[in-house]
Amino acid sequence: MKKYRIGVEVTLEVIGGKWKSIILYHLTTGRKRTNELRKLIPAITQKVLTQQLRELEKDGIVNRTVYYEIPPKVEYELSEYGLSLKTVLDSFCMWGENHLDKVYGDKSAVLECWPDDAYEHI
Repeated sequence: MKKYRIGVEVTLEVIGGKWKSIILYHLTTGRKRTNELRKLIPAITQKVLTQQLRELEKDGIVNRTVYYEIPPKVEYELSEYGLSLKTVLDSFCMWGENHLDKVYGDKSAVLECWPDDAYEHI
């Protein structure tokens, strides 16, 4: 059994890395198909997206629903347990945007999309 020194280590092991938090952020607005996630995260490869979703599913953060139809359809959504990460993701977003303001003076100069209601869905 792996031992941890602090809870942050565990959190980062589950949702850390380049893509997991971004995937989870997009799932806070509701269930998505793989193709929808690819459009929302254009820099991620299909292979990496699939791998990250499988890991999140294994950890109980994401639910995967398969619809046996033609063509096959698969949707992902936050599990009840995964929904508990909304406040963490909200804090990540706010901290990042505050950091951009601090470094650049105005986050809108470097943040591609800044909706006025960015946190209303979280």
